[in-house]
Amino acid sequence: MVYTPKKYDLFNSDLFDTFFGNSYKSGSLMRTDVHEKDGYYYFDVELPGYKKEDVTMDLIDGYLVIKASHNVDNEEKDTKGNLIRSERYYGTCSRNFYVGDNIKAEDIKAKFENGILSIVTPSKEQKSIETAQRVIIE
Repeated sequence: MVYTPKKYDLFNSDLFDTFFGNSYKSGSLMRTDVHEKDGYYYFDVELPGYKKEDVTMDLIDGYLVIKASHNVDNEEKDTKGNLIRSERYYGTCSRNFYVGDNIKAEDIKAKFENGILSIVTPSKEQKSIETAQRVIIE
């Protein structure tokens, strides 16, 4: 007899693919490309499935700290309205990049579009700044 998985068989369904968006297969979150050109660093941070309001960026002692948090609550019911699956997921991820002790939050430009956080920061240092500062994402 050949085993055929049922639609909601947790071990053989695409549960993890749809729920985690294949990120568990890729092995990492926040994949980032960094380029330097004309005195600026250009960061492209991949955040698939996240919204702009899920992401924060702070500049702390020369480190650009990017944090993303995600909260998903899925519930599926059959045609009679009976609960057949309920899942909850809450996760956070973060990355730190050293951009220099002399960079100010106003010097950093950031934009979030289609799951990509694009950041531009100067690569040349200015006067020393020691406090934590929130960076605005457009």
